[in-house]
Amino acid sequence: MRVIVAAIGKCKKNSPERMLIDEYIKRSSWEVVIKEADNSNQEDEAKFLQAAIPQGAKVIVLDERGVNIKSLELAAKLENWQVNGCSEVCFLIGGADGHLQSTRDKADLVLSFGKLTLPHMLMRAVLLEQVYRVQTIIAGHPYHRE
Repeated sequence: MRVIVAAIGKCKKNSPERMLIDEYIKRSSWEVVIKEADNSNQEDEAKFLQAAIPQGAKVIVLDERGVNIKSLELAAKLENWQVNGCSEVCFLIGGADGHLQSTRDKADLVLSFGKLTLPHMLMRAVLLEQVYRVQTIIAGHPYHRE
């Protein structure tokens, strides 16, 4: 599986968040690609995010209006997509003002990580930990406990 994380805002190279992001990318058995764009207006951000979606990829938009599911449910969804021929998943993280409806409309899943507001760079680290967790669940590895 190839995972694309398209996000608004650029993560500083030596930041603590970047270290966490790099750690989970290193642990991942899936290819992980991060695409970043500077903060802009919502329309330009939406253009960047939508253009980052590869043809045929499943799209997961991170949005406060999305469903809040367990890691096991996310793993089951990604595993089902994989079994049915999906080789790429694209996660979209919007800017401070969130996503336009046109971006949410592109989603196969609109996902919320809860009602808390997290800094964008920390959200990337949390997302990549969940991507790693999903892989371990699918592989039957004991990393995840329920």
